[in-house]
Amino acid sequence: MDEVGTAQQYYIAAGSSPSDDRARVLKYGKCFAVFNRYGDIEPLGLGEHGIFFRGSRHLSEFGLNLWQARPLLLSSTVKSDNFAFVADLANVDVSENGSILIPRGTLHVIRSRFLWREVAYEELCMVNYGLTHLRIPIRIAFAADFADIFEVRGIRREHRGQRLADEITSNSILMTYEGLDHEVRRTCIECDPQPVKITPSDLRFEASVGPGESVSFHLSVDCNPYSHRRSIGYTRAMAGAETEMKAASFNLCKISSSNDRMSRWIRRSLADVKMMTMGNPETNYPYAGVPWFSTVFGRDGIITAMQMLWIAPQIAKGVLQYLASTQATEVDLKNEAQPGKIIHETRGGEMANLGEVPFGRYYGSIDSTPLFLMLAGCYLDYTGDVKFLKDLRPHIDLALEWIDRYGDVDGDGFVEYAPHGDKGLVQQGWKDSNDSVFHADGKIADPPIALCEVQGYVFAAMMAAARICAAWGDPERQRSLLDEAAQLQHRFEEAFWCDEISTYALALDGHKKPCRVRTSNPGHCLFTGIASPERANLVAHTLVSHDLFSGWGIRTVGRHESRYNPLSYHNGSVWPHDNGMIAAGMARYGFREFAGRVLMSLLDLSSAVELQRLPELICGVDRREGQGPTLYPVACSPQAWAAGSVFMLLQACLGVTIDARSKRIVFDRPYLPQGIPQLSVRDLRIEDTRISLFMERDTGPVQIQVVEKQGEVAVVVK
Repeated sequence: MDEVGTAQQYYIAAGSSPSDDRARVLKYGKCFAVFNRYGDIEPLGLGEHGIFFRGSRHLSEFGLNLWQARPLLLSSTVKSDNFAFVADLANVDVSENGSILIPRGTLHVIRSRFLWREVAYEELCMVNYGLTHLRIPIRIAFAADFADIFEVRGIRREHRGQRLADEITSNSILMTYEGLDHEVRRTCIECDPQPVKITPSDLRFEASVGPGESVSFHLSVDCNPYSHRRSIGYTRAMAGAETEMKAASFNLCKISSSNDRMSRWIRRSLADVKMMTMGNPETNYPYAGVPWFSTVFGRDGIITAMQMLWIAPQIAKGVLQYLASTQATEVDLKNEAQPGKIIHETRGGEMANLGEVPFGRYYGSIDSTPLFLMLAGCYLDYTGDVKFLKDLRPHIDLALEWIDRYGDVDGDGFVEYAPHGDKGLVQQGWKDSNDSVFHADGKIADPPIALCEVQGYVFAAMMAAARICAAWGDPERQRSLLDEAAQLQHRFEEAFWCDEISTYALALDGHKKPCRVRTSNPGHCLFTGIASPERANLVAHTLVSHDLFSGWGIRTVGRHESRYNPLSYHNGSVWPHDNGMIAAGMARYGFREFAGRVLMSLLDLSSAVELQRLPELICGVDRREGQGPTLYPVACSPQAWAAGSVFMLLQACLGVTIDARSKRIVFDRPYLPQGIPQLSVRDLRIEDTRISLFMERDTGPVQIQVVEKQGEVAVVVK
């Protein structure tokens, strides 16, 4: 397949402009909903609207009309805890024969929706502020296309399954689809009170409301109606969901700032990570992003866990447990599986079940395995949970064996990838667009490809495994791993450094030629510690130069490179998680002010986007005075590792590490940039202890005060 054709294989199509760039999103477990500001699901624009469950769209249209017209939108939002969507609507002018019978704004409609346990619950509360009695004809148009998520993304299928006959009762309709995988998918819409009429395409109600009176209608959209229960109703479901939300928040520490913009960003980010985790059958595992990646991704889950480690270590434990349970045990090259390799992603939709896409259980990422080992080492550092790491030992050993046996394709001492088959990903680093690894002249690099950041991950994985072996009481293996890491570091410096661009090469191609282009990838080499201090200095300054720094963050590719395109997915865009890892790397080498610059640029970005929610990425166009960021049209929002980036940025600036075994919190040269004069951290937990801290930026070093402490824990400021 040629370059263009291959690049289109898993491309997210954008055949028309989005119907609204302010889509509303809800998620619970394997169910998520995307709709417009009215609360309507429309088959317009990019076509990403719908209620989805297990990789299939169970509702593709859901539109409200009053008096045969769309109501006026007054306002709408998703609450700051991401629990519910609320829209305030009103009637348009209702006319007859040129006369206005009911002036606009007479009827106020409060439309509320939330997801819980595979069901979307909706309430329409209507209040009559007029002086006369109202009879309100209500129509809700609906459809269920049962499209696979990859169909929604733009892949066309030659054959599909079949819709079975609808089952209609006085207050419900059950729509059914039997896929080519022989799995039966159902959507049940249930109404209270019962409608005047139900057809295969709409629900008809009539409300009768006196002056100053109100009336409510409740609907539920059940994506798994035969699973376990009858509908429990809107009120009971809301009580159950709110109770679960509160329980999920119990173990999370609370961070706030005297800068209200910062506090709102933190609040939304914490809620986003929680939403991406709640209800998932994989305990404490955040799914990657809505709408395109609402499932387990190995790399994304690991990096999100690293971002959250200092405030929510239970996420790291959940991620490690699940990835260990799905670690490959045999060679299956059509899925890129090899013994010891950590999964890239899992899918449960019809196309994945049939093998039309290879992502049912897919292992095509070169970095998930070393990142798994890095996370295991960090989890040990932050929790001291040696027992859990002993339970993981077979999986840690197998991951190390994968690096030695399968990771180095051509025996040159570097971990690299070359894709197998014609259905998987061509590029298998985090920048997995087909055109993301190239030479200075724009030529795509030939495989096998050794990415610079992957060598850093492997170095850090060996260092982490050495610490784990020390905790296991295995000093001989500890020394061996440290020796291997030192040798890799030496080889890396020799092969990857490029004097002429003052940074490390993006990659070595299959001919061992370096890709001499300025990219954000070497920032991850700072994050892992593989870079020498002298070269780290040059890398850090290159990353904050105008070539790479857009004003909203660091670009993936420098603006003077051949394939630079600020509107592309990976060749000039700005990714929050990438910036968070780079900032952590800068801070590691003492460049806290650079890390603070990145933090403030992303704070400005969060203030400029809806709901203070950082999207998966934005376009890398230069920041222009008085103008907002240039948004990427098909970015996931929320995206777990975009949400988690603020916590890694704060940790980087403050130099926070937690040593659970010694019951110590260490602040290494803490720094707060101008604009964040004060920061409060409440209920930070280390095992059974709890501590609250207040930090203040003064003319000198950041002052850290212990506000409250339960249990023995020491605070050390270097």
